[in-house]
This record gives sequence, C-alpha cells and structure tokens, in this order.
Amino acid sequence: MRLPGWRLICASAPQVNPIGGPLMIRFLALSALLTVGACAQGLNVGALVDPAEAQRRGAVEVAVKSAYPGLLDEIEAGGGPSIGAAFDAAGVPPQDRPARLLQLRGDLGLYEANPGALVAALMLYGG
Repeated sequence: MRLPGWRLICASAPQVNPIGGPLMIRFLALSALLTVGACAQGLNVGALVDPAEAQRRGAVEVAVKSAYPGLLDEIEAGGGPSIGAAFDAAGVPPQDRPARLLQLRGDLGLYEANPGALVAALMLYGG
C-alpha cells in the first residue's frame, strides 16, 4: 500500500545524504512525537519537556482525586480545605481564588463526570 502523503513529508524533510542523517532523524523523531501528542488522549507533551510541570500536574491530580466527591461539594459551597489544597498544588494565587471558584461552579456538571477536566482547569488557572 502506498501512502502519497508520506512522500510529501519525506520530500520536504531536510536531506543530508541519500540514506538520511542526524538532521533527518531529528525531523522524523519530532514529527512522530507531535503526531502521537495530537492523536493520543492524555499524553502531555509539555510534561516530557518540563519535568517541573509534570510534578505540579501530579500534585494537582492527587489533590483532586483523593478528595474528589467532597471536592465538588466544596466548589458548590464556595470553598473548603480540599479545594484550597488543590488550589495550592496548582499554584493558583490567593487573590484569584474567589473568581476561579465561580468559574468552577459554573462548569460543575462537567467536573462531576470528568475529574480530569477539573485537574486541567486548575492547571490552567495556576499557569
């Protein structure tokens, strides 16, 4: 089976010699990484580049998933120790937390079905 798109990718790749070389290998490795990142759900390519980001995400996931059912109640109530710990793990500034709680409360239906979405929102707010 021939793939016409593959020919375009290879033709546009920088050529060092007819067999390939270090530049071609880097190009193909980067292409594969970006393709896997685009196609694989849950793969955080940024965490592969920045270990500190991966550590922060892990701390947020632990804070959210260890207190998950009660965490939703705290969001609905407007605060509590579990959501405070999740905000701390995500690095959300204290002055931003009341506004972020309002945003989280507005999307509570999404977070009830998907704790990963809550983790992603907290990571985004912690920036």
